[in-house]
Amino acid sequence: MTLLPVLVNIKALDDSTVGRFWAEALGWSVSSGHPGETNVGRSGFDWRDPVGVRVDVVAVPEPKTAAKNRVHLDLATTSAAHQAELVARLKALGATPADVGQGHVPWTVLSDPEGNEFCVLEPREGYRDTGPIAAVVVDCADPRAMARFWDAAVDWALHEVTDDHAVFRSAKGVGPYLEFLRIDVKTVPDRNRDRDRDRVHLDLLRYPSDDHETEVPRLRALGATDLDIGQGDVPWRCLTDPEGHEFCVLARA
Repeated sequence: MTLLPVLVNIKALDDSTVGRFWAEALGWSVSSGHPGETNVGRSGFDWRDPVGVRVDVVAVPEPKTAAKNRVHLDLATTSAAHQAELVARLKALGATPADVGQGHVPWTVLSDPEGNEFCVLEPREGYRDTGPIAAVVVDCADPRAMARFWDAAVDWALHEVTDDHAVFRSAKGVGPYLEFLRIDVKTVPDRNRDRDRDRVHLDLLRYPSDDHETEVPRLRALGATDLDIGQGDVPWRCLTDPEGHEFCVLARA
Protein backbone atom coordinates (compact mmCIF):
# COMPACT_ATOMS: atom_id res chain seq x y z
CA MET A 1 0.00 0.00 0.00
CA THR A 2 1.43 3.34 -1.09
CA LEU A 3 0.03 6.62 -2.36
CA LEU A 4 0.59 8.71 -5.46
CA PRO A 5 1.16 12.48 -5.35
CA VAL A 6 -1.50 13.74 -7.74
CA LEU A 7 -2.44 17.37 -6.98
CA VAL A 8 -0.59 20.49 -5.88
CA ASN A 9 -3.26 22.28 -3.88
CA ILE A 10 -2.98 26.10 -3.72
CA LYS A 11 -5.27 28.19 -1.51
CA ALA A 12 -6.49 31.56 -2.82
CA LEU A 13 -9.05 34.25 -2.14
CA ASP A 14 -9.89 34.25 -5.85
CA ASP A 15 -9.40 30.75 -7.21
CA SER A 16 -10.41 31.75 -10.73
CA THR A 17 -7.81 34.52 -11.08
CA VAL A 18 -5.01 32.49 -9.53
CA GLY A 19 -6.02 29.42 -11.51
CA ARG A 20 -5.93 31.33 -14.79
CA PHE A 21 -2.49 32.69 -13.87
CA TRP A 22 -1.11 29.21 -13.32
CA ALA A 23 -2.73 27.87 -16.46
CA GLU A 24 -1.05 30.59 -18.52
CA ALA A 25 2.22 30.14 -16.64
CA LEU A 26 2.35 26.39 -17.27
CA GLY A 27 0.68 26.30 -20.69
CA TRP A 28 -2.06 24.07 -19.30
CA SER A 29 -5.85 24.23 -19.53
CA VAL A 30 -8.43 25.28 -16.93
CA SER A 31 -11.49 23.42 -15.76
CA SER A 32 -13.76 23.64 -12.73
CA GLY A 33 -15.68 20.74 -11.27
CA HIS A 34 -16.99 22.55 -8.20
CA PRO A 35 -17.66 26.17 -7.18
CA GLY A 36 -14.61 27.65 -5.51
CA GLU A 37 -12.20 25.25 -7.19
CA THR A 38 -10.21 25.81 -10.36
CA ASN A 39 -8.33 22.86 -11.83
CA VAL A 40 -5.22 23.43 -13.92
CA GLY A 41 -3.77 20.52 -15.85
CA ARG A 42 -2.22 19.46 -19.09
CA SER A 43 -4.55 18.17 -21.79
CA GLY A 44 -5.64 14.59 -21.15
CA PHE A 45 -4.56 14.49 -17.51
CA ASP A 46 -6.60 11.93 -15.52
CA TRP A 47 -6.27 12.52 -11.78
CA ARG A 48 -7.54 8.98 -11.07
CA ASP A 49 -4.66 7.56 -13.12
CA PRO A 50 -2.05 10.29 -12.74
CA VAL A 51 1.16 10.73 -14.64
CA GLY A 52 2.77 13.74 -13.00
CA VAL A 53 0.62 16.21 -11.07
CA ARG A 54 -2.16 18.75 -11.59
CA VAL A 55 -2.58 22.12 -9.86
CA ASP A 56 -5.84 22.72 -8.00
CA VAL A 57 -6.59 26.23 -6.76
CA VAL A 58 -9.16 26.23 -3.95
CA ALA A 59 -10.94 29.31 -2.58
CA VAL A 60 -10.50 30.18 1.11
CA PRO A 61 -11.64 33.29 3.03
CA GLU A 62 -8.24 34.12 4.53
CA PRO A 63 -5.56 36.03 2.59
CA LYS A 64 -1.99 34.79 2.55
CA THR A 65 0.14 36.11 5.40
CA ALA A 66 3.55 37.70 4.91
CA ALA A 67 5.24 34.45 5.91
CA LYS A 68 6.97 32.50 3.15
CA ASN A 69 5.14 29.37 2.07
CA ARG A 70 6.83 26.14 3.08
CA VAL A 71 5.95 24.56 -0.27
CA HIS A 72 6.56 26.15 -3.66
CA LEU A 73 6.95 25.28 -7.32
CA ASP A 74 10.16 25.49 -9.34
CA LEU A 75 9.57 26.10 -13.05
CA ALA A 76 11.92 24.61 -15.65
CA THR A 77 13.57 26.45 -18.54
CA THR A 78 15.66 25.18 -21.44
CA SER A 79 17.97 28.15 -22.10
CA ALA A 80 18.93 31.56 -20.73
CA ALA A 81 16.72 33.15 -23.37
CA HIS A 82 13.79 30.94 -22.35
CA GLN A 83 14.29 31.87 -18.69
CA ALA A 84 14.29 35.59 -19.50
CA GLU A 85 11.25 35.25 -21.76
CA LEU A 86 9.33 33.24 -19.17
CA VAL A 87 10.09 35.72 -16.38
CA ALA A 88 8.93 38.61 -18.55
CA ARG A 89 5.77 36.76 -19.56
CA LEU A 90 4.94 35.85 -15.96
CA LYS A 91 5.35 39.45 -14.84
CA ALA A 92 2.98 40.51 -17.62
CA LEU A 93 0.47 37.96 -16.27
CA GLY A 94 0.62 39.46 -12.77
CA ALA A 95 3.65 37.90 -11.08
CA THR A 96 5.84 40.15 -8.93
CA PRO A 97 9.46 39.83 -7.78
CA ALA A 98 9.84 38.23 -4.34
CA ASP A 99 12.67 38.46 -1.83
CA VAL A 100 12.88 35.37 0.37
CA GLY A 101 16.50 36.01 1.31
CA GLN A 102 17.86 34.29 -1.78
CA GLY A 103 20.63 36.80 -2.39
CA HIS A 104 22.46 36.65 -5.72
CA VAL A 105 21.34 33.44 -7.42
CA PRO A 106 20.92 32.31 -11.04
CA TRP A 107 17.22 31.63 -10.63
CA THR A 108 14.44 34.21 -10.33
CA VAL A 109 12.04 34.28 -7.39
CA LEU A 110 8.52 35.55 -8.09
CA SER A 111 5.10 35.54 -6.45
CA ASP A 112 1.78 34.75 -8.11
CA PRO A 113 -1.07 37.33 -7.95
CA GLU A 114 -1.85 36.39 -4.32
CA GLY A 115 1.74 36.24 -3.11
CA ASN A 116 2.53 32.53 -3.39
CA GLU A 117 6.25 32.31 -4.05
CA PHE A 118 7.76 30.26 -6.87
CA CYS A 119 11.06 30.09 -8.75
CA VAL A 120 11.95 30.25 -12.42
CA LEU A 121 15.10 28.17 -12.64
CA GLU A 122 18.07 28.69 -14.89
CA PRO A 123 18.51 25.82 -17.39
CA ARG A 124 19.42 22.59 -15.61
CA GLU A 125 20.08 19.34 -17.41
CA GLY A 126 18.29 17.26 -14.79
CA TYR A 127 14.99 19.04 -15.40
CA ARG A 128 14.89 18.92 -19.19
CA ASP A 129 12.23 16.18 -19.28
CA THR A 130 9.99 17.26 -16.40
CA GLY A 131 7.61 19.52 -18.27
CA PRO A 132 6.93 23.08 -17.06
CA ILE A 133 7.12 22.18 -13.35
CA ALA A 134 10.66 21.10 -12.51
CA ALA A 135 9.97 20.37 -8.86
CA VAL A 136 7.60 20.70 -5.96
CA VAL A 137 9.90 21.99 -3.22
CA VAL A 138 9.26 21.58 0.51
CA ASP A 139 11.18 23.46 3.20
CA CYS A 140 12.09 21.22 6.12
CA ALA A 141 14.42 20.90 9.09
CA ASP A 142 15.52 17.28 8.57
CA PRO A 143 15.57 15.94 4.98
CA ARG A 144 16.62 12.49 6.16
CA ALA A 145 13.58 12.20 8.42
CA MET A 146 11.35 13.48 5.62
CA ALA A 147 12.90 10.90 3.28
CA ARG A 148 12.07 8.08 5.69
CA PHE A 149 8.43 9.16 6.07
CA TRP A 150 7.69 10.03 2.45
CA ASP A 151 9.56 7.02 1.05
CA ALA A 152 7.19 4.79 3.01
CA ALA A 153 4.14 6.97 2.32
CA VAL A 154 4.29 7.39 -1.46
CA ASP A 155 5.07 5.30 -4.52
CA TRP A 156 7.73 7.63 -5.88
CA ALA A 157 11.38 6.63 -6.09
CA LEU A 158 13.88 8.17 -3.69
CA HIS A 159 16.70 9.40 -5.93
CA GLU A 160 18.99 11.03 -3.38
CA VAL A 161 19.12 11.90 0.30
CA THR A 162 21.72 13.93 2.21
CA ASP A 163 21.72 16.18 5.26
CA ASP A 164 20.67 19.04 2.99
CA HIS A 165 18.06 17.56 0.69
CA ALA A 166 15.96 14.56 -0.29
CA VAL A 167 14.76 14.05 -3.87
CA PHE A 168 11.88 11.91 -5.13
CA ARG A 169 10.36 11.33 -8.56
CA SER A 170 7.63 9.17 -10.02
CA ALA A 171 8.80 5.59 -10.45
CA LYS A 172 7.82 6.00 -14.12
CA GLY A 173 10.53 8.65 -14.50
CA VAL A 174 8.11 11.34 -15.68
CA GLY A 175 6.84 14.67 -14.39
CA PRO A 176 8.30 16.89 -11.68
CA TYR A 177 10.55 16.00 -8.78
CA LEU A 178 9.51 16.25 -5.14
CA GLU A 179 12.34 17.84 -3.17
CA PHE A 180 12.77 18.43 0.56
CA LEU A 181 15.33 21.15 1.25
CA ARG A 182 16.85 21.83 4.65
CA ILE A 183 16.34 25.31 6.04
CA ASP A 184 17.34 26.96 9.30
CA VAL A 185 15.15 25.31 11.92
CA LYS A 186 14.44 28.76 13.41
CA THR A 187 12.48 29.64 10.27
CA VAL A 188 10.14 26.64 10.57
CA PRO A 189 6.85 28.04 11.90
CA ASP A 190 5.30 26.66 15.08
CA ARG A 191 2.22 25.06 13.58
CA ASN A 192 0.75 24.35 17.01
CA ARG A 193 0.60 28.02 18.00
CA ASP A 194 -1.74 30.38 16.17
CA ARG A 195 -1.83 27.92 13.28
CA ASP A 196 -1.39 29.39 9.82
CA ARG A 197 -2.69 26.90 7.28
CA ASP A 198 -0.29 25.83 4.58
CA ARG A 199 -1.26 27.76 1.44
CA VAL A 200 0.28 25.06 -0.75
CA HIS A 201 0.20 21.33 -0.08
CA LEU A 202 0.17 17.94 -1.79
CA ASP A 203 -2.87 15.74 -2.29
CA LEU A 204 -2.26 12.00 -2.48
CA LEU A 205 -4.29 9.22 -4.11
CA ARG A 206 -4.39 5.50 -3.39
CA TYR A 207 -4.22 2.82 -6.04
CA PRO A 208 -7.63 1.39 -7.06
CA SER A 209 -6.83 -1.97 -5.46
CA ASP A 210 -5.95 -0.45 -2.06
CA ASP A 211 -8.39 0.18 0.77
CA HIS A 212 -9.01 3.87 1.44
CA GLU A 213 -9.77 3.26 5.13
CA THR A 214 -6.47 1.50 5.82
CA GLU A 215 -4.26 4.28 4.46
CA VAL A 216 -4.73 6.75 7.30
CA PRO A 217 -3.86 4.25 10.07
CA ARG A 218 -0.80 3.25 8.04
CA LEU A 219 0.29 6.88 7.74
CA ARG A 220 -0.30 7.47 11.44
CA ALA A 221 1.97 4.53 12.21
CA LEU A 222 4.65 6.17 10.06
CA GLY A 223 4.39 9.43 12.06
CA ALA A 224 1.53 11.37 10.45
CA THR A 225 -0.98 13.27 12.58
CA ASP A 226 -4.68 13.91 11.96
CA LEU A 227 -5.48 17.50 11.04
CA ASP A 228 -8.75 19.34 11.65
CA ILE A 229 -9.03 22.49 9.53
CA GLY A 230 -12.78 22.64 9.79
CA GLN A 231 -13.29 20.33 6.83
CA GLY A 232 -16.25 18.60 8.43
CA ASP A 233 -17.59 15.34 7.04
CA VAL A 234 -15.69 14.90 3.76
CA PRO A 235 -14.48 11.82 1.88
CA TRP A 236 -10.83 12.84 2.00
CA ARG A 237 -8.53 12.82 5.04
CA CYS A 238 -6.37 15.75 6.18
CA LEU A 239 -3.05 14.94 7.86
CA THR A 240 0.36 16.39 8.61
CA ASP A 241 3.72 14.72 8.21
CA PRO A 242 6.21 14.52 11.12
CA GLU A 243 7.30 18.15 10.54
CA GLY A 244 3.75 19.49 10.26
CA HIS A 245 3.46 19.80 6.48
CA GLU A 246 -0.18 19.40 5.52
CA PHE A 247 -1.37 16.87 2.98
CA CYS A 248 -4.62 15.16 2.05
CA VAL A 249 -5.48 11.57 1.14
CA LEU A 250 -8.18 11.77 -1.53
CA ALA A 251 -11.06 9.42 -2.14
CA ARG A 252 -11.34 7.96 -5.63
CA ALA A 253 -15.06 8.76 -6.01
